[in-house]
Amino acid sequence: MLFLQTIILGLLLGGVYALAAAGLTLIFGVMRIINIAHGVFLVLASFLTFTAWSVLGIDPLLAVLLTVPITFGLGWLTYRITMKPLREAPIASTVLLTFGIALTLEAVIGFVWGNESTSIRPPYAGQAFTVFGLFIPKVQLYGGLMALAVLALLGALVTRTWLGRAIRAAATNAPSAELVGISVASVSGLVFAIGTATAGAAGAIAGVLYPFVPGSHYQWIARLLAIVVLGGMGSMRGAVLGAVIFGLAETLTATYIAPDWATAVPYLIVFGVLLARPQGLLGTRTREDTVTA
Repeated sequence: MLFLQTIILGLLLGGVYALAAAGLTLIFGVMRIINIAHGVFLVLASFLTFTAWSVLGIDPLLAVLLTVPITFGLGWLTYRITMKPLREAPIASTVLLTFGIALTLEAVIGFVWGNESTSIRPPYAGQAFTVFGLFIPKVQLYGGLMALAVLALLGALVTRTWLGRAIRAAATNAPSAELVGISVASVSGLVFAIGTATAGAAGAIAGVLYPFVPGSHYQWIARLLAIVVLGGMGSMRGAVLGAVIFGLAETLTATYIAPDWATAVPYLIVFGVLLARPQGLLGTRTREDTVTA
């Protein structure tokens, strides 16, 4: 019974990780940008959720309706002001740029909300459901289900809309997409904004699950990069699979080994998988030694 309960909690946690990682891998798939600032947008959303809950009395999970449009707008502005001029720049340049954005936003968050540890404790935070002997905390259940719902909406957007077809075309072959009338620059801006908005949704949920400080984005970006590398850079399905593995590894380790090892064991799994399959579980191996005429 304890094993089944641990698996359920791991899957719910994996859903939150999957939502946070989906935007990061989506941005890389279309723009070939490793967005180091992704984690700080997540933390910003957690602080916005804290304000909405403590000042306005909004349920923190419903604050997703607030954090998503705000982070979407911030993502679009960030792309227009900083990312668009460097869209064709080497990856190293965009890594440095997004790292600088992360540091700047961390300073802004610290100035507005301070650097003390912050937590969000709604009335149901200490409550749980007991079903057939399984003890499922309400916070984890509600947060995981909310994450899966937003992730499903993102999946529908990518697979069932014209914008989704444009995104897939730009990710697969940008020059060919331009030939059929798709503005890859415009699609890239929307993708960056959508990816940032997913971080905003994940931040509202994560703020209820974990305490946070402005510097928490370092932990989040390390975790999310490990997840997308494990699943395969640019693969949405890979990000979901990597997130589920990460969530299960954390909960199983905390339950059966020790909580102190819960953050280390998932990375050991990542190292082991990459030794056998460097492109990740669902990634594709690409050649960079070809010569163009």
